[in-house]
Amino acid sequence: MEVDAFLLARLQFAANITFHILFPTISIALGWALLFFKWRFNRTGDAAWMQTYAFWIKVFALTFALGVVSGVTMSFQFGTNWPGFMTTVGNIAGPLLAYEVLTAFFLEATFLGILLFGRNRVSNRVHTLATFLVALGTTLSAYWILALNSWMHTPVGFEMRAGVAHATDWLAILCSPSLPYRLTHMLLASGLTVAFLIAGVSAYRWLRGDRTVAIAKALRTSIYTAALLIPLQIFAGDQHGLNTLEYQPAKIAAIEGVWYTERGAPLLLFAWPDEAEKLNRFELAIPRLASLILTHDPAGQVRGLDDFGSRHPPVKPLFFGFRIMVGIAMLMLLVSWTVSWKIRRGKTLRPWLLRTLVAMTFSGWLATVAGWYVTEIGRQPYLVYRVLLTEHASSQIAQPTVALSLTLYLLLYAVLIVSYISVLFYLARKAGATESTSTGAQA
Repeated sequence: MEVDAFLLARLQFAANITFHILFPTISIALGWALLFFKWRFNRTGDAAWMQTYAFWIKVFALTFALGVVSGVTMSFQFGTNWPGFMTTVGNIAGPLLAYEVLTAFFLEATFLGILLFGRNRVSNRVHTLATFLVALGTTLSAYWILALNSWMHTPVGFEMRAGVAHATDWLAILCSPSLPYRLTHMLLASGLTVAFLIAGVSAYRWLRGDRTVAIAKALRTSIYTAALLIPLQIFAGDQHGLNTLEYQPAKIAAIEGVWYTERGAPLLLFAWPDEAEKLNRFELAIPRLASLILTHDPAGQVRGLDDFGSRHPPVKPLFFGFRIMVGIAMLMLLVSWTVSWKIRRGKTLRPWLLRTLVAMTFSGWLATVAGWYVTEIGRQPYLVYRVLLTEHASSQIAQPTVALSLTLYLLLYAVLIVSYISVLFYLARKAGATESTSTGAQA
C-alpha cells in the first residue's frame, strides 16, 4: 500500500513534536527544582542540598541542549511541509513565536551560562538569581507556545480577510478560552514528570549502594512533590475536559467512544471502537458515569460523533491515548502515596518498591505524549479549529522526499533518545562512585 505525501508529512510532524516535547517537559519543572535545592542550601547550609543541585544541573544542561536542537526542526517544518499554516495564520502565529524567543529563550540563554559555570565566579546571590531567571524563562516559553497552540484549538480575537487571519484583539488571543486549563495541565504534567524522574534516578542510585544523605533528600522531596501534584493534576484534567466539552465536543465524543447522542452515557473502561460500523466492540462500561462526569447529571445528554458528520477526529487514537494517560496517572497516585506513607512512617523502602520507582522514571513522558496525542489528534481534521483544514496547509513536496526526511528524523531521534537515557544513568553511576570515594576518603 502506497502512503501519500500528506500522511507522511503528518507522521513527520508527529515524530518531531513527540521527540521535542520530551525535553521541555523536563526542563520547565527541573529549573524550579534546581531553585528549590539552591534555596534549601542557602537556608540550611547543608552540603547535601548542594550535592543534589550539582548533579541535577548537569541533567538540566543536557535536557536544555536537546530541547533547543529539536525545537529548530519544528520551526523548519512550517516552511517545508506546512506553508499554508503561516500563509493563513502567520499574522498571529509569527508574533507569538517571536515573543517566545525575545522574552523567554533569550532570558534562558543569557543566564544559563551563569547557572552552569558561574557558581564559583559570581556571588551566591547572583547565582541564585540566575537559577530563578532560567526557571522563569522556561515557564515563559511554555506560556507563549501554549498561547499559540491554545489559540489553534479555540481561536478568538481575529477576523478573516481574503482567506488570511488578522488579529483584532490581542488580549483575547493571549488568553484564549482553553489556555488557562491547558497551561495548568501542562505545568503540572511537567512537575510530575520531573518528580518521577528524580525519584527514579535517586532510587537507582540507592539500589547501587549510594546511600548518601543527598540521595535520601532528593528521593523524599520528589515523592512528596508527586503525591501533592497528582491530585491537583486529576482535578485540573477534569476541568480541562469540561472546557473541551464546551469548545470541542467532537473530541470528547471520540475520547468517550460515544457514536450517537444519548442521555445517561456510560463510561467505557475498555472497548474496541469500530469506525466502519460506528460502534464499540468488547465494551466494559459503568452505566451513566460519563454523563455524570461531563454534565454533573447522570441523565445528562452527551453529543455523539454522528452530530459532526465526517469532520470529527479519528476515534481509536483518542480513545486509547486518553486511557493510557489516565491509567498512568492512577499508577502515579498509587505509587507516590504508598512511598510517601512509608517514608512518613519511617519504614525502609523495600527493593521491589525502589525498582518500581526506577521503572517509572520516564512515566511522565509516556503520560505527556499520550495526552498530547489526544489533544492534537483531537483537533483534526483542522489545523486551526474550524478555520484551517490540515489538508489545505500542506505543501506539494514529493512523496519520496518526505519519506526520506521522515526516515532520517526517526533514525536520528532513536539514536538521540537512547543516548540521552544512557548519559543520564551514566551520570548517576559516576556521581555515586565519586561521592562514595569522597565519603570513604573523609572517613
